[in-house]
Formats: sequence, C-alpha cells, structure tokens
Amino acid sequence: MTNNHVVFFDTTLRDGEQSPGCSMTTQEKLTMAHALEDLGVDVIEAGFAMASEGDFAAIATITQAIRKPRIASLARAKSEDIEIAARAIEHATRPRIHVFLAASDLHLEYKLRLSRQEALDRTGESVRLARSFVDDVEFSPEDATRSERDFLVEMVRIAVEAGATTINMPDTVGYSTPEEYGQMFREVRGRIPAVDEKGIILSSHCHDDLGLAVANSLAAISAGARQVECAVNGIGERAGNAALEEVAAALYVRKDHYGVTTSIKLDQIYATSQVLGQIITFKPSPNKAVVGDNAFAHESGIHQHGMLANPLCYEIMTPGLVGVAKTHLVLGKHSGRAALRHRLEQLGFQVSRDELQHIYYRFVALADRKKNIYDQDLIGILPDEIRERRHEPVAELD
Repeated sequence: MTNNHVVFFDTTLRDGEQSPGCSMTTQEKLTMAHALEDLGVDVIEAGFAMASEGDFAAIATITQAIRKPRIASLARAKSEDIEIAARAIEHATRPRIHVFLAASDLHLEYKLRLSRQEALDRTGESVRLARSFVDDVEFSPEDATRSERDFLVEMVRIAVEAGATTINMPDTVGYSTPEEYGQMFREVRGRIPAVDEKGIILSSHCHDDLGLAVANSLAAISAGARQVECAVNGIGERAGNAALEEVAAALYVRKDHYGVTTSIKLDQIYATSQVLGQIITFKPSPNKAVVGDNAFAHESGIHQHGMLANPLCYEIMTPGLVGVAKTHLVLGKHSGRAALRHRLEQLGFQVSRDELQHIYYRFVALADRKKNIYDQDLIGILPDEIRERRHEPVAELD
C-alpha cells in the first residue's frame, strides 16, 4: 500500500450530536462546520437526513456554505433513507452518502430481524442505489468487531462490488482491543484483493467504552486504514468517539512511527475545541489530552524545575503546536522553589536565595490551606521590604 495520507472524517455533527447535552441548532451546526473546514478536515458528516426535518435542513444548509470538505449524510440501508440523503446533499461540491447496515448476528436477529442472506442482499442493493445518486459512497457494516469474520468479509466484498468507494469497519460499542482491531483490517485487505486493486479506502470508527477509541484508531491506521472517523473533544454516543485532536496529535508527534500525512491544521485544534465547548453544554475535562485546561499545566516541583530548564523534559509537543497560548506553571502545594521564583520574577519581584527560602516556607503553609494560589496571595505573603522594591513585571503573566 503506497497511499500514506490519512483522511479525517469528522462526525461531531452527527454521531457527536447524538450524545446527551450535545444537540445543536442548524445555525450552531453551521458555525461548527465552518470551524471544521478551517481545521482542515477532509469529510464532514453533517447529519442523518432521515432522522428529522431539522437534520435535513442542517445538512442542506451546510452543503451550500461549506465548499472544501466532502459533505456526507448518514443513511440506513433503506431506499427512503438513501433518497432523502441524496436530496439533502444535492448542492454539495463533493457529496457523499454513508450507508450502514448491521453485520453482527446480535444486531441482525434482535434489532433488524434479518437473516444473513437478507442483509447481504440489502447491502448490494443499497450501495448500488446510493451510487446512482453520487460517485462517493461509504458503507459501514455496523458492529463489525462483534461480527463473525467470514460473514463480515462477504458483506464487505459485496459492498465493494456494488460500488462502495470507502469501507468503514466500526467498533460500534467500543468492544475491541488494538491488536484485534488492527488484525481485522489486515484480514479484510488480505482476503479481498479488490480493496487494494480498486483503491478502496478502509476506515476506522471507534467508540471509547473501554477507553481504547484512539488506540484502536491508531492500530487501524497501522494496519492500512486511510480514513479515521472521529469527533472534536471525543464527544459521541455513550463514552464518545475517538477524539480528533488526540488522533491528529499522535500522528504528528509519532510521525516517525506511523509515517502518514494529514490535512489537519494542528494550530487550529484548540480554537475548534473551544468553539464546540461554547455550542454544547460542556467543555473538555481539565485532564483531557491535548485540549484540556491541564494538558500544558504543571504543579509538581520536579516537573516545574524540568520545564524551566527545558520544556522537552515534560512536554512532548509545544502548546503552540495545537493553538494553546502557552504552558502554565500552576502554583500549589507540590510546587518547588524554582517555580515560585519564576512566578515572583514574572510579577516583578527579584529575591535573594535567603529571601526565597523564607517566602517558600510561607508559601507552603498557605498552599496547605488553599487549593488555588493566586497572584494576590503571593504578594500578600511577601515581606514589606520586598514589596516596596517591586519593578515592572518582566514577562506576560499566565
């Protein structure tokens, strides 16, 4: 396989919006779509046209305003779904219909009440119908990771023969492990030569029920997947989707390992995360990788000392890489003298070694009583003679 470019398929507006607290109006979806276009995503899954009139309207609105990325609408393997999806994206510059059908026996028996043969027949029929509307058709065998492997391979083979240009094999319920997920992609490629012969793009779509969505997505890329489906801030059904910002950062920081390229503008990641946080009802948790408030914050004295000596000691990427203004050295009970001196200098106070030692004892006593230490707290514990000789701050404050 020679194609080393990974397509980023963003499903923030579809799978992401399906999670509690994440519903968006048409205008909010459009705002987010503009942010995704600026971020450089290749495909925006704008919604599920059949789901509601609001989803249809949002997809249609986005197709007329967003020109660079492909715009996709999700559709079940039913003629009415596919026809409505085609109408919703008819004005898109680069339209895509994303058809899905369950592949696991569990889903086929209890959810759809379809036999395996009926599912295979419907796969071919639905992909051919979608191809009659657009040249770009994605097919997803839902719950692929819990599907019997021979049946999954046959379903994928039929979808490819019917004209699917992208095959997505989702870990719908976050069940798989990286080893298993990667092996599934290698096996499908090995057993269906037409995948490579026709240049079919294999895609991953992972959920985070076991906290493995990003790890599984990266395993799929290592196994030959060249599209990754993800959502900003990792929002999505249940525990969420693979987080776009984490996958993008991993592919960049470990490009020595993965050896792939993307179109993601990394310095737009934080801004995009903030846009989403303002639209929905919550922002990323503080310890969220890449975009959380603590992603580039350090309180431990050992870490702070290392950061002041050389940021590479404790940061594998610079804050600016993903659009964060700068690193924060957070003062707390775990902080050391080096960070305290650094902060005092930022505030305009030069202190001697003996003075620093005296101030540090006061600082530790205060930090044991307070969770958050603010600049005014630091100034308050300084002796009068030090406060009186303050000069202009030497650096921009955190």
